Amino acid sequence: MTDQGNNPVIDTSKPHSARMYDYYLGGKTHYEVDVQAAEAVIATVPFAGAMARANRDFMIRATRTLVEDYGIRQFLDIGSGIPTQPNLHQVAQGIAPESRVVYTDNDPIVLQYAQALLHSTPEGRTAYLQARLAPGSFLCLSHATTDVGDPELAALGRRVEEIYSRGGTTLRLRDSAEIARFFHGLELIDPGITMAHHWRPDAGTETELKDGEPSMFAGVARKP
Repeated sequence: MTDQGNNPVIDTSKPHSARMYDYYLGGKTHYEVDVQAAEAVIATVPFAGAMARANRDFMIRATRTLVEDYGIRQFLDIGSGIPTQPNLHQVAQGIAPESRVVYTDNDPIVLQYAQALLHSTPEGRTAYLQARLAPGSFLCLSHATTDVGDPELAALGRRVEEIYSRGGTTLRLRDSAEIARFFHGLELIDPGITMAHHWRPDAGTETELKDGEPSMFAGVARKP
């Protein structure tokens, strides 16, 4: 992973959304202040950790599908967050070692962690670059939503937004119409836009989420 600019000072006095996400996933790259903020979210939405893990599992399945079924060997991970096991390049290169993965994030702290933790196979490569989607490329997207058909859950979502805001991070939940706009002009592959844990689930694998507990809206689409 290449670095751009000087390494920033990591502020451990304020919670960081990427480190909170790492905590949800059971990782180790977080501090007590992140644990406190994440636990406040979990106290509000007890299945928040399961949501994060469902999102991570979607990334794994989507990457595997693109490598195995569509022959994709180059990936751009936008908003990659702090590396945690397994990383996208580990999934792709575990199937096709020559796969190349570009990680991007607008947070220099995340990139500092990534530089230390991401390592490619000899056949492939990981890097940090700026790029845009080219024809024939695939877009895999997942996003937290307020459009759950349950006013109580929607209210909890707004409370979670407030928790992140108090820690200095903007969390933006979107409804299904707003999420669909990200796929405008693209060709969705089956099953279209659905909850992350419903996107091509592995046979025999049960989700942690109970009926009525959402994960995130997710979809995979091809640019014509």
